[in-house]
Amino acid sequence: MESDILIPGLFKPATLLPIARHRQSILYTIETTHCTIVVGETGSGKTTQIPQFLDQAGWFTDAKGIAITQPRRVAATSVAARVAEEMRCKLGDEVGYSIRFEDVSTSKTRIKFLTDGMLLREALVDPLLSRYRVIMVDEAHERSLSSDLLLGLLKKIKKKRPDLRIIVSSATLEAEKVAAFFLSTEQGSTDDDPNKSGVHQCRILAIEGRSYPVDILYLSQPAEDYVEKAVETAWQVHTHEAEGDILIFLTGREEIETAVQMLSDRASTLHSNAQALQPLPLYAGLTTDEQMYVFSEAAENTRKCIVSTNIAEASVTVPGVVYVIDCGFVKLRAYNPATNIETLTPCPVSKASATQRAGRAGRTQPGKCFRLYTQAAFNALPAATPPEIQRSNLAPLVLQLKALGVDHIVRFPFLSPPPAQLMIRAFELLYSLGAVDDYAKLTSPTGTRMAELAVTPMMAKCLLSSAEAKFGCLNEMLSIAAMTSVQGNIWFHHDGQKKAMELSRRKFAAEEGDHLTLLNVFQAFTAKGKKESKWCRDNWLNFKSMERAVSIRNQLRRYLERLGIKVEEEHVSADRPWKLGAKTSLPQSPLPQSPLPQSPLPQSSDKTSNILKCLTAGFFANAARMQPDGSFKTVSGAVTVFAHPTSLMFNRKADYAIFSEILETSDKIFIKDVSKIEKSWLTEFSNGYYTVKG
Repeated sequence: MESDILIPGLFKPATLLPIARHRQSILYTIETTHCTIVVGETGSGKTTQIPQFLDQAGWFTDAKGIAITQPRRVAATSVAARVAEEMRCKLGDEVGYSIRFEDVSTSKTRIKFLTDGMLLREALVDPLLSRYRVIMVDEAHERSLSSDLLLGLLKKIKKKRPDLRIIVSSATLEAEKVAAFFLSTEQGSTDDDPNKSGVHQCRILAIEGRSYPVDILYLSQPAEDYVEKAVETAWQVHTHEAEGDILIFLTGREEIETAVQMLSDRASTLHSNAQALQPLPLYAGLTTDEQMYVFSEAAENTRKCIVSTNIAEASVTVPGVVYVIDCGFVKLRAYNPATNIETLTPCPVSKASATQRAGRAGRTQPGKCFRLYTQAAFNALPAATPPEIQRSNLAPLVLQLKALGVDHIVRFPFLSPPPAQLMIRAFELLYSLGAVDDYAKLTSPTGTRMAELAVTPMMAKCLLSSAEAKFGCLNEMLSIAAMTSVQGNIWFHHDGQKKAMELSRRKFAAEEGDHLTLLNVFQAFTAKGKKESKWCRDNWLNFKSMERAVSIRNQLRRYLERLGIKVEEEHVSADRPWKLGAKTSLPQSPLPQSPLPQSPLPQSSDKTSNILKCLTAGFFANAARMQPDGSFKTVSGAVTVFAHPTSLMFNRKADYAIFSEILETSDKIFIKDVSKIEKSWLTEFSNGYYTVKG
């Protein structure tokens, strides 16, 4: 098996897991119930063992397999690897996984782990999901957009496929609510009498977990900086507490990288004979290989300290953790329909999440949880996190429902109904993008094609528009779409090396902004650096991220070709890799100015203009106007935002700009992937979204 598979030492023998003694009752319940709700603590073995029970019991027949959905890709990949290891098979054969832009499965795969979104994409082609006999929705308590949509879809499919078995599994699920959801009919009945064949509609199955006592410690005074406090607490644990790994919960990549650096600096001061400390990051932007490091055993006389987002809260079980440090915050998606801005905002965790986090310390032995907030603050926390469907931009969800043939979205069975204002804004955007018509019907071919592309509706519009003769920039837009879809940093960041990194970035900088700079980077990589990681190191680029961008671009090209859009590849010569470099210039910075390298002449200023116009055709709703003080104000919603320090538009002049990413910190809202545009393009390409005041 490949080297990225988890090491055997990670696994408890399946017979030792709490779920093992319930094998027969689980199989009997699934066989005699259309929808089984499994309530079990994280670590009980439900995610890894139930699919194997079903496989051993012969549920894989007539080439119909078992699908298990996860809300996050790290969970889908790590659990698939674990199950493949337990079944002694190669990952991708009997056991596989499918996440966005990565499918490791074949026609003979019996057990397939997917993200919720990927199963929904399969439903576009196979509306009754007829390839599966059993579908298990795991971690349903997270109430992600995709899992809520999937539950509604499965409720509809259940009526037409009596052979399908649905399992909804979670640790802290409101089981009664989900049971009532699957039992209720359009006539309002909630009857669970077995049908003529003796099959019940829905039943709840509770499985106890194995957990040891966890001591919970609070701060007496609130912490001023929870990242610093988390590092300080971890250091105290390492130097004063008994053996056992540490798990720190922070909110996002920047905080995690800061904490890992601070811990590494402290660890380097330890005596050579003392137990070493190995800090490891865990967040969604890491590659699959990088995420797997946290699951492997530490070296001898070394304590692991995993610094994670809420990924480690429920989706994955990290072995060996005895100490948990909880910052008390989580980044949640929040969409404001009045300002039309969706951000990832740090918010206090819910009581349910805090309890879940603490429980990670008691999986293998008694543990301790250090909460970096007061007990009074804990008592004031909300009981549960609001479902994503009630606080998100719903344009992708509406587009997906329309593509699935759901015309009356109001009548679709949602576990929690979405607010009317969010639905209105979603339809406004989709109408302006040309995805729905005056009657809110999906347009053909634009709307149906947009739904098939595995990118946001805005980027999907850019890709489809780029194939039109008036823009003629499909190759370039494919590269830009791939670069903006890479989760994780394109550039390396090293403290103390900022000047060298800035000088390297200047080689690729395009005056028009970030999107064309990313295009320059991609074209240079494919011409010179594709086979050489050294070229990436010399240019401060992340080789793995760039390889992923190439892979994503190939996938997007295949999607387009399946839709009948021919992609004519253009050769990028090695001596002139980037074509848009003539307007290259340096963002203002405190660094000493030195002459820019001589870039080749532009292929065509029209091509540059067409790319920017095409980006405007998709991202017009994300337009902002620069203010005299250098900040930006969004055109729709008039919210003050700032170019992110990593953007080429930081400290640069631009009358109007569009952006494709937004980020909220405690005191500012930043925009990333920013490009200059002309004001007239906003009315020309927004299909009535903007009008010029008289």
